Amino acid sequence: MHFFLIIAFLFSLLPLEPLFAQIKSNGRIEGVVMDAETGQPVVGAHAFIGSTMIGTVTDSEGRFELDLIPPGTHSLWLSMIGYTPMSEEFTVGEITLAERPFFELTMEPAVIQVGELTVTAKRDRRWKRRLKSFNKMFVGETPFSQETEITNSEMLDFDSNWLGVFQANAGEPLLITNNALGYHVKYVLKEFKREGSTLRYDGDPLFEELVPDTEEQKERWKENRVLAFNGSFHHFLLALLDGSTKKEGFEVMHVPSVEDIASSNRRFGIDPLTLIVPGTESGEKLLSFRGVLEISYLNEKEGHHYLRWRGESPHKRPSYQKSWIRLTNGPTAIDANGEVIDPYGVTVYGYFAYERIADELPKEYRPDSTRFTSDQ
Repeated sequence: MHFFLIIAFLFSLLPLEPLFAQIKSNGRIEGVVMDAETGQPVVGAHAFIGSTMIGTVTDSEGRFELDLIPPGTHSLWLSMIGYTPMSEEFTVGEITLAERPFFELTMEPAVIQVGELTVTAKRDRRWKRRLKSFNKMFVGETPFSQETEITNSEMLDFDSNWLGVFQANAGEPLLITNNALGYHVKYVLKEFKREGSTLRYDGDPLFEELVPDTEEQKERWKENRVLAFNGSFHHFLLALLDGSTKKEGFEVMHVPSVEDIASSNRRFGIDPLTLIVPGTESGEKLLSFRGVLEISYLNEKEGHHYLRWRGESPHKRPSYQKSWIRLTNGPTAIDANGEVIDPYGVTVYGYFAYERIADELPKEYRPDSTRFTSDQ
């Protein structure tokens, strides 16, 4: 029986002390950042909305302003060298009001422990081997991963044991250059853990567009971004919310359980419109189903890189891209931007699990040819 890799994708970071602010605004927030010990303004702190291209730095009074925030649940992140990164979760509603929500935030100075440091050649070789494994699991093994590099990998520390547990930590946000999609990414890594066949990582990226050297490179980035979006989990959720899964090229089937994935005769038709139901809060939408969903993307076939990742024969005839998802803890909330709110809400298999950081796009990205009713 083929063994499938499972990834519990974490789409947003929860703050250490959860604060969920329900904001109905024009997508603009303001705030001030102070040092938790001195009470003085923190100047030059990086304030950004996770998984987007929306970011700025605090001014001489510790103030910041972020605009054009799309509807949905977001993580407001603060990071600066010498301070512990922090986040606050908030929601931008569909209704536009005149007021600008204001955040008063404090940052804790980072505690730096200086001790004896012993570096050996053996340790260095072990660290490099672990970095190679981490890159495969985090950056991925898609064609785009070959042009994606963590430029400050020295910030990473690894821990693994014979029980099959592999963990990674980063002392500072990871800096990633993606020359396939044309982004510089600042990634705050909260958790990275592989245990047996299950991989989960928790963090938030800030995307910044690279400046192309030529028109050809600009056009290549544009084409690659479309390829990365089409058939992705985010694409599927947006189509599901929009009621246009068939139009967007997705075929959805129901499978009773994970154990039935390998069985070709254990698939049943399901109406995608029944998968989104009203939640308990006003305007809330839940992804709700039992068992497993099999999602085929009929506009693209499997690539040979994917077949190799799956351990398939290189001579296997490619079929349509297939993914499977299951709900980890029952129905889970989906925001207006096509994002899973509960960071542990969905477990993905197949193509959705194959695509990692190298294929990730800002959550506000849409191809020019694609329009959803949830777009802003």
